[in-house]
Amino acid sequence: MYSQNDLDEAVVAGALSADAAASLRAFVDSQRASPAADEENFRLITGFNDIFVSIASAILLFAVGWIGQSIGQSMGLIVNEHGSDGPSFLAPAAIAATAWGLALFFTAKRRMALPSILLLLSFVGGVFATAALTIGSVIGAAFFENNEPAVGIVVAASAAIAALGAWMHWKQFRVPITIAAGAAAVVGMAMGFLAYVIGNLPNREDILLGFVLVLGIGVFLFAMRWDSSDPARVTRRSDVAFWLHLLAAPMIVHPVFTLLGLNDGTATISEGLIVIALYVVLGITALAIDRRALLVSALAYVLYALSELFKQVGAVELNIALTALVIGSALLLLSAFWHQSRSLVVRQLPEALKAKLPLIDRQATPQPAA
Repeated sequence: MYSQNDLDEAVVAGALSADAAASLRAFVDSQRASPAADEENFRLITGFNDIFVSIASAILLFAVGWIGQSIGQSMGLIVNEHGSDGPSFLAPAAIAATAWGLALFFTAKRRMALPSILLLLSFVGGVFATAALTIGSVIGAAFFENNEPAVGIVVAASAAIAALGAWMHWKQFRVPITIAAGAAAVVGMAMGFLAYVIGNLPNREDILLGFVLVLGIGVFLFAMRWDSSDPARVTRRSDVAFWLHLLAAPMIVHPVFTLLGLNDGTATISEGLIVIALYVVLGITALAIDRRALLVSALAYVLYALSELFKQVGAVELNIALTALVIGSALLLLSAFWHQSRSLVVRQLPEALKAKLPLIDRQATPQPAA
C-alpha cells in the first residue's frame, strides 16, 4: 500500500511524473464514496512487519533501560529517596541512545511508520527523563520535598533539553510526529516555568489549567499553519498537522470543561446541556478544519453528560446503553455524511477564513515532500 507521501517522493525522485501521480490520486478518489482527503489519512503502519519491529524494539528498549538502571544503582548514580534505591539517569539515557541508533536503520533506511513513532517518543521521553534525573541526582531528592517551585524549574529545564532533542531528531529523520513531540516539550517547559513563578498560590490549579488552555490554542494555531500550507493534504505537512491537532485537542477540551466545573462528578441537567452545546460547537469546528481530534478528545465528557441526563429523567438502568446508542449513532451518521456536512459549514464562512482551510472539492496535486 502506498501513501500520499510515497507518491510525493516518487515524483521528486523522478520515478513518477507529476501528471501520473495526479491521475492516480484522482482514480483512487473516484473509487471512494468520499474524497481521499476527507478520510484524514496518516501513515501509521505499512504492514504487519511494522507491528513486529515495534514489539521487538519495545522489548529491546525495556531491556537496555533495565540494564542501565542496574548499572546506575551499582555505581550509586541514583536519585536517592529516603535512603532507598531510586531511579538512575543511566536508564533513560540508554533508552534514548538505543532509540536513536535503531532509528538510523528503521526510520532513515526502512522508513517504517509505527517503529519510527515508537522510537521518536522513546528518544524524546528518554532525553527528558535523563535531564530530570541527572539534575535530581546532583541536587538530591530531599531538596524537592514540598518545594513546588523547584520541581517546576527542573521540569522546565528538562523539557527545554527534550525540545532540543526533538529538533535534532527532526533535522535527522523528519518523522511527522516529531514536531508535536517538540511542541509538547515546549508546553512542558512553559508549564514548569509557570509552576516555578506561581509557587504555592491557593488557586494554583486553576491558573495552570487556564495556561494549558492558552497553550493549547497556541498549538492549535500552529497546527493550522501547517494545515494551511498544504490545503490539498498531499504532503508530509498534513501528517505533521494531524499530530499537532491530536496534541492540541485535549489541551483545549480538558481545561474548558474542568474550569466550567462540568466534570466534578455531580453534573446537573443544565450542566449536561452545556456540555452537549459545547460538543456541537467543537463538532462545527472539527468540520471546518476537517480534523476529528476535537470530537474524540471531548467524547468522554459528552458521554458522561448524556449518561447523567438520562439518569436525571429516570432512565437509570438504561442510561449507559441509551448514551452509547445516541452518541454512536450520531458519530456514525456524521462520518457517513462528513463531506456534505463540511461543505455546508465551510460555505458559510468568510472567504478570508476559507482560504486558510483545507479545500472542500479538491483534486490532489503533487507537491514536493516537505
